[in-house]
Amino acid sequence: MRQGEVAPKGAWIGDPQGGVKAPEPLLLPNPLTRFTRSAARLRHLSDGHPLMEWLRFMAQLSDAQHAAALALGPLAAPDAMAVERAVDARMPPLAADGHRRNPIWREGLAVLLGHLDQPAAPEPALSLMAALRQCDAGAIEAHADDFLHGEIEPQQIGATLYIAAALQVYFTLSAAALPAASLRLLPQRGLCPCCGSTPVAGVITASGTTPGTRYLYCSLCSTAWNHVRAICITCGESRSLSLKGIEGDSGAIKAEVCDACHSYAKMLYSARDMEVDPYADDLATLGLDLLVTEAGWARHAPNPLLLSA
Repeated sequence: MRQGEVAPKGAWIGDPQGGVKAPEPLLLPNPLTRFTRSAARLRHLSDGHPLMEWLRFMAQLSDAQHAAALALGPLAAPDAMAVERAVDARMPPLAADGHRRNPIWREGLAVLLGHLDQPAAPEPALSLMAALRQCDAGAIEAHADDFLHGEIEPQQIGATLYIAAALQVYFTLSAAALPAASLRLLPQRGLCPCCGSTPVAGVITASGTTPGTRYLYCSLCSTAWNHVRAICITCGESRSLSLKGIEGDSGAIKAEVCDACHSYAKMLYSARDMEVDPYADDLATLGLDLLVTEAGWARHAPNPLLLSA
């Protein structure tokens, strides 16, 4: 631009011949594919896996989540003014620890339990599901509050898997109903802009308009949001990061470790495997967690479906 000219007002998005196109800041989930994709990936990864039976059970759980999502159907859009107020305050509109849940989520829990309650299910699972069915609404809601606040009591641990799975369905449906154009990333870039939860893993894209972009995937509402690469998602440090992996594997899943805060997070590389799924692949790579933890790094945040493992 020459001196004296007026700066253009249009947003720069680049063009097919060159330039820069910014990645989408966040991607809202698709409830119709979120859980079926994880189920299919879990079954694929279970073949020959040391944890084959457990991964297949988790695939069944993902199928049950899909059934619950279909039963609840699309949720009504939240109040636009409430979303605007939260976004203006740089707060997540579905804050997991403060959102007033629609009681319909308990119907999703009932569908989920009904899908899993089969004669072939393990006896411990059947006993836990039977106990949950005997709980009244107040007890179920209190258990959900405890889970979302990270205050699970020892006697609650077994049933937490089903509570967490049902809440994932509800929050995924709720996030899908948000107005994407009105949302903004949070100041705390490592937290979900929709519900404020921590990510389960990150995926480095290999296709689309901005290949090489890192998206973090929410452990609760399944939203994905852009996070700059080579920066620790826990403390923001960039000079103390390195990647750790298991020698001889495909290289599709690495642990990004930070020597500043001694934490790690899993990163999945689509260029190595186009079928990676942050939820399924995280569960199937517990061996990597074990190796990295034994070497002195702590996971940035737990996977909610592993709290009862």
